[in-house]
Amino acid sequence: MENLSSLKRWVRPTHNRGPPRLSHRTLNRGRPRIVPKPHPTLTMAKVMTPPRSTLRADAQRNREQLIATAAEAFASGRAVSLDAIAKRAGVGNATLYRHFPTREDLVEEVYRDQIRPLREDARTLLAAKPPAQALHAWMLRFADWAGERRGICEALVAMSASGRFGTGPVCDEVQQILAMLLQAGAEAGELRGDIDPADVGGILAGLLSAAGAPEQRPQLNRMLGVVVDGLRPR
Repeated sequence: MENLSSLKRWVRPTHNRGPPRLSHRTLNRGRPRIVPKPHPTLTMAKVMTPPRSTLRADAQRNREQLIATAAEAFASGRAVSLDAIAKRAGVGNATLYRHFPTREDLVEEVYRDQIRPLREDARTLLAAKPPAQALHAWMLRFADWAGERRGICEALVAMSASGRFGTGPVCDEVQQILAMLLQAGAEAGELRGDIDPADVGGILAGLLSAAGAPEQRPQLNRMLGVVVDGLRPR
């Protein structure tokens, strides 16, 4: 009897266990697993961030305001810093530098539309003069144009020194006009055909920095004559 009592203590009854438990993997075998979709969480960032279209509109307004303010400042003829331009435009310095990383970028954007008539001037000169003379005359005309617009000569020199000549709207237009004049000269046999317009643009920028003032026109004229003579085939 004592052995029977000990056996009952160690053996659990099985009649109340109920059906055998199946694992989660066994229950889901052969059935598609359904994963509930999480509910969208409304965060502060979603509440505070305006639509992208609004950001683009704000950025465009800031850009236009900076260009208009810079154009007014340059037209005054007085030296003005980029920080002062940003303050007058009512934007922060970070906004200005995000749109225009350098002063040259801002200067070129201000005069983007004003450079385009010089292309027609080049065509007119080519129709009236031999290509070499047209090139000389156009560079003098460009010197007059640049002398009336503060910052252009400095921007050209900086772009040329950094190897970025032709990357901005003004420099790019100057390079294309020079390419047109040089091609006409090469086709006429007056100028060499292996001249890079960017090199001529860099030379022009250097000459304007050395003799770009209106009272230095005779000197600039002589220097440009030397340049054009050096572009002739030998």
